[in-house]
Amino acid sequence: MDAGAIGAVAEIRDRHGVVRGHSGVAALDTHRAVPVQSRFRIGSITKTFVATVTLQLVDEGRLNLNDTVEKWLPGVVPGGDKITLRYLLNHTSGLYDYLHTLTFPPDPAFLAYRSRTWTAEELIHRAVSNPPVVKDPGKQFSYSNTNYILLGEIIEKATGRTYGEEIERRIIRPLRLRGTTVPGTSEQIPGPHPHGYVPVRQGEDTQLVDYTEMNPSVMGAGGEIISTTSDLNRFYAALFGGRLVPSSLLDEMTEAGTDGGRYGLGLFIVRTTCGITVYGHDRDALAYDAWAYSTKDGRRQVAIAVTPDHAGNPDEAVDALVDAAFCG
Repeated sequence: MDAGAIGAVAEIRDRHGVVRGHSGVAALDTHRAVPVQSRFRIGSITKTFVATVTLQLVDEGRLNLNDTVEKWLPGVVPGGDKITLRYLLNHTSGLYDYLHTLTFPPDPAFLAYRSRTWTAEELIHRAVSNPPVVKDPGKQFSYSNTNYILLGEIIEKATGRTYGEEIERRIIRPLRLRGTTVPGTSEQIPGPHPHGYVPVRQGEDTQLVDYTEMNPSVMGAGGEIISTTSDLNRFYAALFGGRLVPSSLLDEMTEAGTDGGRYGLGLFIVRTTCGITVYGHDRDALAYDAWAYSTKDGRRQVAIAVTPDHAGNPDEAVDALVDAAFCG
């Protein structure tokens, strides 16, 4: 909290059992505690869900990691014949990140996005209207949300169902993730949740504006899911426990896409201070920050969500908590 959080919630699972903690307030100007089973926008942790579905389709022979974007989405991406699904998954496609074309806080024009519905086609067009940031696909890591918007479209082409429907059918329902939803264009967070805020410039001042309710289509397959710390830990335990993809593909997920890199197929690779390597994902969903990591043997997980006040930076405090959870 001292590092810059309005509220925080965490769950740690290890051989000793499950520990849950919460701190701060669920909304500014109140004394209401953050619910321990809070739902929140998980941002880019969504990418691990999308990657998992993609690899399930690979296992079924419906997709191949060497398939090109051009094969599945002909004419959509210039140079798509040189960009494979593997390059999308590990962020080595070199494609421009469409998020860099949008207005973001503290610019007040950002608030016009709150209820706007974005289509994947719009977001992809914004990306490919810019030159690639890397000219030779597959050689260099360059994180781009555009990659996962494309994967969402490819999943739909391969299955006839949206990526959200496939995530629900293949992950959410089988694992009974009752606090997890793929909201689409719904602006609400169902169930107990803290409020999230964004800084907005108002004249010479910057004020925090409640941005809990918003249309998440701007994040799409790159970051729209809502979940809980318990559900995220259950998801990663199932993934690394071999319940979602076979061991051969799990090995591919956990292998860095570039020499010395720290990103596999939908997973960050994180080295703790005590030398334990953990895998998972993190990052913000505008008004919410979330982190979720697991050991490769699936025996320990940590999930954390924070509603930041945007005046401080809770990253170091979260890193310290992750280290304490895995190294203690």
